[in-house]
Amino acid sequence: MEESLTQNLTESIKNVLGLKEISPAQLSPLVLAYIGDSIFDLVIKTYLLDTKGNMQVNKLNKKTSSIVKAESQSAMIGVIEPMLSEHEEAVYKRGRNAKSYTSAKNASISDYRRATGFEALMGYLYLSGQYERMMELVKAGLESLELK
Repeated sequence: MEESLTQNLTESIKNVLGLKEISPAQLSPLVLAYIGDSIFDLVIKTYLLDTKGNMQVNKLNKKTSSIVKAESQSAMIGVIEPMLSEHEEAVYKRGRNAKSYTSAKNASISDYRRATGFEALMGYLYLSGQYERMMELVKAGLESLELK
């Protein structure tokens, strides 16, 4: 039942808004990172609602920010990279190596690039409907962070 609810959300977005199918393989790595950033943020916010409960929104936002920041994403990809398939690793590396026109605000260039690769991978998995795989990798990455 849960999987069909997730499928229904994604399908609802496409159906109600009249969107066509998107082939993630045809998108640039920075576009994948763009959508990956959003879906990862939504996943973390959903996770925190369940684990932290009904707390002040500013505290939830601060906690979310500590997880979705480049430094944390870089640490997560360091843990999950050995788990990646050859294709997933290629997507990650395309994102990591993409020439971005923005710069890291509060992160090293290395962390920022690795985080961009992580977000590209999240975007790819989301757009290709590989939700279980995306969540398996997020879970492994979250378990590696010291969440307080």
